[in-house]
Amino acid sequence: MNYYEIYNSWLESESIDEKTKEEINAIIDEKDLEDRFYKELEFGTGGLRGIIGVGSNRINVYTVGKATQGLAYYLLEKYKGQRSISVSIAYDSRIMSKEFAERAASILCANGIKVYLFESLRPTPELSFTVRNLKSKAGIVVTASHNPKEYNGYKVYGEDGGQVTDVAAKEITSFINKVDNFNKVRSISLEEASNKGLLEVIGEKIDKLYIEKVKSLSMRKGIIQTEAKNLKIIYTPLHGSGNIPVRRILSELGYSNLWVVSEQEHPDGTFPTAKYPNPEVPQVFSLAMKMAEEIKPDIIFGTDPDCDRIGTIVRDKNGEYKILNGNMMGILLTNYILSTLKEFNILPSNGVVIKTIVTTEMAAEIAKEFNIEIMDVLTGFKYIGEKIKEFSEDEEKKFIFGFEESYGYLAGDFVRDKDAVIAAMLICEMAAYYKKNGLNLYEVLLNLYEKYGFFKEDLVSIDLEGKIGQEKISKTLEALRHSMKVEINGIKIAKKLDYMAGLEKDLLNLTEKIINLPESNVIKFILEDKSSFVARPSGTEPKMKIYMSVVGKSKEDAEYKMNMFKNSVMNIIENSCDFSE
Repeated sequence: MNYYEIYNSWLESESIDEKTKEEINAIIDEKDLEDRFYKELEFGTGGLRGIIGVGSNRINVYTVGKATQGLAYYLLEKYKGQRSISVSIAYDSRIMSKEFAERAASILCANGIKVYLFESLRPTPELSFTVRNLKSKAGIVVTASHNPKEYNGYKVYGEDGGQVTDVAAKEITSFINKVDNFNKVRSISLEEASNKGLLEVIGEKIDKLYIEKVKSLSMRKGIIQTEAKNLKIIYTPLHGSGNIPVRRILSELGYSNLWVVSEQEHPDGTFPTAKYPNPEVPQVFSLAMKMAEEIKPDIIFGTDPDCDRIGTIVRDKNGEYKILNGNMMGILLTNYILSTLKEFNILPSNGVVIKTIVTTEMAAEIAKEFNIEIMDVLTGFKYIGEKIKEFSEDEEKKFIFGFEESYGYLAGDFVRDKDAVIAAMLICEMAAYYKKNGLNLYEVLLNLYEKYGFFKEDLVSIDLEGKIGQEKISKTLEALRHSMKVEINGIKIAKKLDYMAGLEKDLLNLTEKIINLPESNVIKFILEDKSSFVARPSGTEPKMKIYMSVVGKSKEDAEYKMNMFKNSVMNIIENSCDFSE
């Protein structure tokens, strides 16, 4: 169907309420109408994510309802014959999050599936833990993570507690496609579901179990007992779900010098102080930095609305504050965890650190120093969770730590997604440990650069909204795949990794090998001097992302190389497709 036919089907449907139909009829801009109805909001490995509003290409109670009915069909088929099937549901502070969570619960219960629904907002990683703890067959968390306020999303987790990946997402999509009419979406009231024993509201009991598991990951309990009180911390939850669990874990461990940014403390889906509530964006820390002028904390950090990402700023020996990006913090945590395990003589010989293909290669250098395997997966923490599941099943490898450049970190295996509560605890512990030894985290980072090389990374995101934007992304990636030059700034391209074709080509030795990762529309080039860049479409936003990396002999050398490399790479990208149209 074309967009006009889908538009008319909504107006003619008996299942669409009159208020929604009035909103549809009020749309007068033809381009807006086309964008709302030219396709179904796609269910991918990250579930659903889109702008809140009416239309098939928007997130609303109808698109959430259709996805949930499809998920119910999938679960009933997959676990056919099993006596009990349950789904755990959580949600964050975003606009409509609670309503979408309750809508999902009412549909699942109408299909005879038991639902464990959190009484109020909770972090995404706690949902992952809950699925495993309650032995649910699936989990749902309603969130759009760090997207602007106009967005919301619906992430689905498997029984292992990890986000569903490619195969399961395709299977669920096939069942969603069977819901070709909104009349097929079953629903009962939450009151009826509760009376039938199909709905159970959960809260503090799970919270306590989760917090205790997080505490068990503390690596230097003796240091924490003596030094936690000496670390000065400013924290902002950015109006999200991290406020209670992050403060709780730090308080119970003895971090008494903790200040919270009051203007950003309470849940608010309009994000009044942070237009883009993403700890990757330095501007979200402006209020925290103002507080720092008087408090002079050792460390400042913030978590995104669903509390799976964490951004950090640290004070150096001169009293200046340095922003640590996701790669920098990943390097610090990798080194801290591996060195601590080695010091205590508990570093597993079969241990593995997992990172994504766009994350710093410096982690590989550190892992090599400790004789630990480094493993690359596709972009998205779901693929790290998938590997943890594999390790738990065959027991040949032991997961130690996983991270991605976009501020996501995980230790332990009781959560299968990035976890900012765990990360906050480990970052504070690491800062307290080094402070006791006369160092701040920035000094430690510089020492690591001196030892392993000055790795520097950069990311450019190009906004490309709507149907035309998606076409431009596809055109650019095809041009890179088939029309790429052989060198950049006089440095030969040594390798081309095409994750769509599943091939790694050595362009110098004219050999190739298979990439054993799922098919993905991503292309990577590695140069002779270890510089590299990756181009891919964002999985959650209407953007194309370009990741660049260089290695220098000094901080200044790395910055110079990055400036030259970035200019050349972006010229290549811009010449491959006209982004000005």
